[in-house]
Amino acid sequence: MIGFDTATDFTVVGATDAGRPIFERSLPPARRPLHSQALLENVTGAVESLGGWDAVERIAVGIGPGTFTGIRIGVATAAGLAASTGIPVTGVPTLAALARSIGEATGAGTVLPLLDARRGEVFGGLHDGRGEPLEEPFACGPEELTERLSGPGRSGPAPMVGGSGAIRFRDHLVQAGLSLEPDESAVHRLTGRSICELGAAAETTGPENLQPLYLRVPDAQLWLERDGKKV
Repeated sequence: MIGFDTATDFTVVGATDAGRPIFERSLPPARRPLHSQALLENVTGAVESLGGWDAVERIAVGIGPGTFTGIRIGVATAAGLAASTGIPVTGVPTLAALARSIGEATGAGTVLPLLDARRGEVFGGLHDGRGEPLEEPFACGPEELTERLSGPGRSGPAPMVGGSGAIRFRDHLVQAGLSLEPDESAVHRLTGRSICELGAAAETTGPENLQPLYLRVPDAQLWLERDGKKV
């Protein structure tokens, strides 16, 4: 099993054999994301760790939410690899994979993965520690996020929060009464292992499962609309 995600600034690639992690890479961006340069090289490394393409039973890819370009790179790469090798492919929500990573790192039963969505917003959604969603994913600013976390509709213990969005809006989350791990903690990092595990558990495979999850319109479309041009 190989899995990868390019929906965030990090290029994340993993491989598992019978559920056992045998390859893990999480490459941070330099001045900009390295997906186009780093993805195929590290997918090749993951495949080699399994013994070649004949040993790969399934391909899993993060479908977002995240950056429009990053999601497209990941989904297109997964579709191309599946078409050329005949290996089943499936999509995994990036928030679910991050939630599972948080759960595995902390043992928390309820987690809130948050991704930096830029434009002063985060992508998020409450999950259990295995990556199963407990609510619909959302995109919002820090004030709405604080209301979600401290509003009258919330009960029980606070969820474990992690991800780039948690780092970005740490002060707002602390004001909402949450305690956060340090920025360098593993709780904020998506793992290839989680993508593989969720991909292996997926009930269906095929190109129809690779629909990107954007949550909002791309920046390029907003720019076109702002300039009065048709999309």
